[in-house]
Amino acid sequence: MRLTTWLVPTLREVPAEAEVASHRLLLRAGFIRRVAAGIYTLLPLGKRVLAKIESIVREEMNRAGGQEILMPILQPAELWHRSGRWEVYGPELFRLKDRHGRDFCLGPTHEEMITALVAAEVRSYKQLPLLLYQIGNKYRDERRPRFGLLRGREFIMKDLYSFDRDWAGLEESYRKMYEAYTRVFTRVGLNFRAVEADTGAIGGSVSHEFMALADAGEAVVVYCPDAACGYAANVEKAESLPSLEEIGEEGPMELVATPGVRSAEEVAAFLGLPVKQIIKTLIYRTEKGLVAALVRGDREVNEVKLQNHLGVLELELADESLVEEATGAPPGFAGPIGLSLPLVVDREVLYVKAGAVGANRPDAHYINVLPGRDFPVQNVADIRQVSEGDPCPRCGQPLLSVRGIEVGQIFQLGDKYSRALNAYYLDEKGEKRPIIMGCYGIGITRTMAAVVEQHHDEEGIIWPLAVAPFQVLVLPVNYEEVPQREVAEEIYNLLREKGIEVLLDDREERPGVKFKDADLVGYPLRITVGRHAAEGKVELKLRRTGETWLVDKDEVLEKVAAFLEGKDFVPVDS
Repeated sequence: MRLTTWLVPTLREVPAEAEVASHRLLLRAGFIRRVAAGIYTLLPLGKRVLAKIESIVREEMNRAGGQEILMPILQPAELWHRSGRWEVYGPELFRLKDRHGRDFCLGPTHEEMITALVAAEVRSYKQLPLLLYQIGNKYRDERRPRFGLLRGREFIMKDLYSFDRDWAGLEESYRKMYEAYTRVFTRVGLNFRAVEADTGAIGGSVSHEFMALADAGEAVVVYCPDAACGYAANVEKAESLPSLEEIGEEGPMELVATPGVRSAEEVAAFLGLPVKQIIKTLIYRTEKGLVAALVRGDREVNEVKLQNHLGVLELELADESLVEEATGAPPGFAGPIGLSLPLVVDREVLYVKAGAVGANRPDAHYINVLPGRDFPVQNVADIRQVSEGDPCPRCGQPLLSVRGIEVGQIFQLGDKYSRALNAYYLDEKGEKRPIIMGCYGIGITRTMAAVVEQHHDEEGIIWPLAVAPFQVLVLPVNYEEVPQREVAEEIYNLLREKGIEVLLDDREERPGVKFKDADLVGYPLRITVGRHAAEGKVELKLRRTGETWLVDKDEVLEKVAAFLEGKDFVPVDS
C-alpha cells in the first residue's frame, strides 16, 4: 500500500471536543471523524484496526464453539413487550414507528431477538448446547455521549448467547466464555482485570465485567491486593465488611440550632463530632414514590445497590422542591425522625449510638439520635458505596481501587428470557423445560479506544503488533531522490511479496512531517531510507521503545521477520 493512495488526514491541532487520549489521538491520527455527538465514521486506518480486533474475537468465539450469525438492527417492539423491557430501557432506547404506525427500536442488544429465533428452531435436548454470536452495530441514546469511541450512541459490538439444558450447562458455557474473553483481551494487548458486576437492565444472577485499566475509565474497580483471595468488583456491585465500631455514647435526643450548616462535613465541624457520627438522609424519587436512604456521614449511597434493593426501574435524587415538600425543610436538613417516607437504612448506621440527623426544619439538627429508638430500622440493607481502604469481604485485607474501561461483560441469564419468549425444549423423558441462557458482549470499537488509552505517548499512538493498521512503514526521507526511492521500493516490494503488512510513505512531504505522522499513527516498525541509502543501509526504529539500528538493506527481511515473530531484535553484525 502507498500512502499517496490512502485517506489518512492527520491533524496538527488537538480537536476542541476531545477530552481523553484515545479521542484526541484517533482524531489527530486520521482513524475516525465525528458525524454528530456519539457518532463517528471510521476512516481506512480505523477500519483496518477494527477488522483485526474483530478477527481475534471471531477466532476465539469459534474456538470456544460459537457459530456466527447476523441479526437485524431493527427490532419489533412486540418482542420487547413480551420480555418486559420496553419500558425498562427507558430513554436510552431509540424508538421509531414504521409507516403503518407499528413500534420498532434500534437494537441496543439482542436478547429478545435471539431468544425468539431459538424458540422457533430448537425443540429437543439433542440440539443443545448452542452458542450463537454476531458482530454488528448497536444503538443507545446516551444522555451524555463523550470520550469518542468510549461512550457513543452508535457502536460495534460482539454479542454471543449460550443456550443450555440446565444450570450446570450454563456454568460450563460461562467458563468457556470467561476463558475466551481472557484470551481476546490478552491478544489485543490490554492490561485488564475481570471483576464482579451488577447485571443492570440485561438481568440475570451472575455477571463479570472485563475492565481495561486506564485513568480515563468511567468505572471504579476495587480489588483485594492478596492474589490468593482474588476478590475484585465494580463499585456498583462491590461489597466490604461493615464497620462494627459503635460510635458515640447513648444519651437523650436533643434539638440544636445549626444555622446555614448543611453538608455532613459542615455539621460535624459545627457540632465538634467526627463525620462518621453524622447520619445522612438522602431523598430519592422513584416511579413508586419518594424514599429516604440513610448512610453514615463518611459514606456515600450506592444508587445501583439501592435501586436493586427497592426493585424500581427509576431512581434519582429528588429535586429541591420535592425534598422541601416531603420534609418541610430545604436540602441539608432532612432527617428520619417523624419522616413519613419509607426508610432504607444502611447496616452500618445501626452502630451509630449517638448520631446527628437533620430535624426536617430549616437550620436545625437532632443530636444523640439512636437508631431503632428514635426512628424505625426495619428496612436494613447494604446500600453504601465501597471505597479504597475498606476491608475485603472475603479476607479482610484493605481494598485497593483503580479506574477501568469496561470492554466486555458476561451474564448468567438463566430462564428470564426463555420463559418470557417461550423458548422451551423437550428433555430425554419428553418433558418440557425452559432453555437456560447466558449472554456475553465485547465492545469492539470501545476495545479499540481502550488499546489507545493504554498504548500511547506524547508523540502519538503505539499500536500493539496484533492490532496495528500496518505492521511496517517504509519511509524514504526524500522520495524524489533516486537512491532513496530505489531502495525504498525494493524493500517495500520484498516485504509485500512475503505477505507482510507494509505501507510506503511515498509523499512529497518534508521529512519532519513524515516522521511526526509516523509516530502519531503509531506503526510498530519504521524503516527509514535516508542519507545512507547510497551505501545500501537503512535505519530500523521500534515505535514502542524508540530504539534504532542501522542495518544493510539485505538484512531487512530477516530483521522484520524476527520482529514479527517476537524475537529479540538485534542486528546480525552487532
